[in-house]
Amino acid sequence: MLHKHPLYTVLLGTVLLAGCSAQPPKEYTEMEHTAAIHPEYSSTVIPYNIAPLNFDYQTEGKAYITELKAGNQSLVMKGKSTDWKIKDWHKLLEANKGNTIEVHTYIQTNGGWQKYRPIKWTVAEEPIDPYISYRIIAPSYVTYEELSIRQRNLSNFDEQIIYNNMLLSDDINGQCINCHHYRNYKTDNMQFHVRQHKGGTVLVNNGQVKKINLKTDSTISAGVYPAWHPTHNLIAYSINDTGQSFHTRDHNKIEVQDLKSDLILYDIDRNEVSFIEHDTLEWEVFPAWAPDGKTLYYNSAHYEIQDYAHKEREIIDNYKQFKYNIYRKSFDPETLTFGPTELVLDADTLGKSATLPRISPDGRYLLFGMAEYGCFHIWHKDADLYTIDLTTMQLRNMRELNSNDVESYHSWSSNGRWILYTSRRDDGGYTRLYIAYFDKDGKAHKPFILPQKDPYFYDNYYKSYNVPEYMIEPVTITPQEFARHIDTEVIPATFKSQAIK
Repeated sequence: MLHKHPLYTVLLGTVLLAGCSAQPPKEYTEMEHTAAIHPEYSSTVIPYNIAPLNFDYQTEGKAYITELKAGNQSLVMKGKSTDWKIKDWHKLLEANKGNTIEVHTYIQTNGGWQKYRPIKWTVAEEPIDPYISYRIIAPSYVTYEELSIRQRNLSNFDEQIIYNNMLLSDDINGQCINCHHYRNYKTDNMQFHVRQHKGGTVLVNNGQVKKINLKTDSTISAGVYPAWHPTHNLIAYSINDTGQSFHTRDHNKIEVQDLKSDLILYDIDRNEVSFIEHDTLEWEVFPAWAPDGKTLYYNSAHYEIQDYAHKEREIIDNYKQFKYNIYRKSFDPETLTFGPTELVLDADTLGKSATLPRISPDGRYLLFGMAEYGCFHIWHKDADLYTIDLTTMQLRNMRELNSNDVESYHSWSSNGRWILYTSRRDDGGYTRLYIAYFDKDGKAHKPFILPQKDPYFYDNYYKSYNVPEYMIEPVTITPQEFARHIDTEVIPATFKSQAIK
């Protein structure tokens, strides 16, 4: 049906923000479906302080017009790819918190202009944290040294290096950096590990940097997966003797397994480590504190070795028998004592294995991953995200977040309204970052990929994002300053008797 659209007039209170002097066409044929765009940003909930969701049209045409409309406000741009001015974009979104923005799309063909059914974005009233950080890494079967920890300003497209693995690496002495983590989303208390050359845990405590060796004569390794206590100068770690196997035929390409594992507590002020869990029949991993710091959650699998003479071979051969459940312990931060172990989720009885428990900032929801087996699910095609409502203990598959490929490495924003996680849904080979709104009823909304200025950025980026973390402020310590501290002698931690249970 051919429509004649009246000329736009500027009325009192109307704001027309124009890009490239563009105007929507006055005559067009109305289509019944939405335009095909890349990335696919339709029907989602977005924060008002997010960077522009630039996209490219997937339908061939002679010309393109895009108009963002919200009430009497509009933002118009011509071109096959959008490139919204950040100031204009934020002005429109901030003025429409809690409202819907309609994305009107027009494509000109030989038959004239076609107007497609509007794409709709809901602008949430709650902001997203201004920064995130993540590790950028090539597939480990290609290289492990060319990696870095980076931070991204979510309100624009600025990305900075926190630390580059190559600053102190060379052909002979290689490094591997991992497991960046923050206390209460602030960067004046943070940590990350340096493995191999000049190894140690880089600890920033109240803005002061030092390098600690958390491995003692009584523990199997240095700290691995961290959880910084929200109110006290303590960090819970799993300690792990970890290896990886490469499959030649299994569609899950890589399997990461622990040959041994325990849980320890590191007292930063005393520079002491002590055991939280030290059971040879349990494979403990991924500690996570409740927001009040009075409960520690973690995963553990029960496995009894049959052939100690060939223990390592047995563990590798029986990797599918390792089923991790979710447990928790009460904790008194004044006396540093833990209560008895409590089972939260018996995933094994569901034929599943749970991993990476993360508690929402209000303490109500437990977000975690599950797959058929194991705890390191970044290559497990069946890995999905789940929640447990800790007030009712109801288990829920977060189908609105999941895909037919891997979902893993998830975190909560500081206000509990935004979930950040990695997914291989786009090409099956590389993990990308996705953001989803989590409402007050415990439901997540359609996720969207981390916006980039170039809509085709990910199509030509052959590295993965992992360990995404929210931050309310950026890391201000420079990579060179981190390198200077890493290049110094490591401070050894001491071991004290096992924490009281």
